[in-house]
Amino acid sequence: MPNENARPNEFEIINKYFAPLSGSEPGAFKLTDDAAIIDPPTGQSLVVTTDALVAGVHFFTADPAEDIAAKLLRVSLSDLASMGAEPAHYTLSIAVPEDLNSDWFETFSEGLAENQREFGVTLIGGDTVSTSGPLTLSLTAMGYIEKGMGLRRSKAKVGDSIWVSGTIGDGALGLLAVENKLADLSSDDCEYLRQRYRLPIPRTKLGQNLIGNAHAVIDISDGLVADLGHICETSGVGADVQIADIPLSKAANGALAENSALLDLILGGGDDYELLFTTEHSFAAAAEKIAAESGVTLTKIGEITNTGAIRLFDQNGQEHTPRQKGFTHF
Repeated sequence: MPNENARPNEFEIINKYFAPLSGSEPGAFKLTDDAAIIDPPTGQSLVVTTDALVAGVHFFTADPAEDIAAKLLRVSLSDLASMGAEPAHYTLSIAVPEDLNSDWFETFSEGLAENQREFGVTLIGGDTVSTSGPLTLSLTAMGYIEKGMGLRRSKAKVGDSIWVSGTIGDGALGLLAVENKLADLSSDDCEYLRQRYRLPIPRTKLGQNLIGNAHAVIDISDGLVADLGHICETSGVGADVQIADIPLSKAANGALAENSALLDLILGGGDDYELLFTTEHSFAAAAEKIAAESGVTLTKIGEITNTGAIRLFDQNGQEHTPRQKGFTHF
């Protein structure tokens, strides 16, 4: 008897699991052609970003397929959010090891479908290949923005206020929780951190609301210090940050209370996918309204300076030099 749960072939994967995800976009042709044909809205620019995730590096091989799908899509949507773009489409390339069966593909595609509905995006193409190595996924997300209005990293100005959305450090601490390395933390706090690591929340609405309000924007994927460094480098500025002002979740505060050495992980661990941005001081008057409209808290943590360096100050005004500056891909 044939094994109904065996790994499907390339065309079965496309036709059964991925083609239904393209149905709302006529230009995707239900994935039956070599490429999609998409007409950008009048007066808008296309914003494009690509991310790759590799099993054993960016997620655990045993992670639920729906969580892998969600993280894959959400990290790319976070890049679109940092540019102020409205998400629209994505393409997906997947290198499939032999041990993935039909059940895995069904759950993975269901995870994509659920997140498509939540964030208003549609699959329009991609590629499926076999590999003898680990599961490797690459997703290219596309969105639109009014011409000339895209947010950049390179526009920070001396005297700007530095703001972040949400809470910082949950992603990196979540990885420790997944690895059962936060034994002194409550089970509820550990589960909260695990979810923050596995299911980041792209701040797409906030990105759109920052158009006309923010000078420089980046999403925090490599770590607060590293990503602030990217803004400072491309803008030719420095930054002073007050560590006590960095917003932490209840779970992160609990972990830090148990082990103060985790501070550097919070500052540099990455995987938060919150937005870090700089604004005029006058933004403070509008921050509460924009936060409410965007569904996320906003917190001022420092100022842009002309020093050319990033300085972190503790509650006593002493400069802190973290051992961990951020995640590196090589």
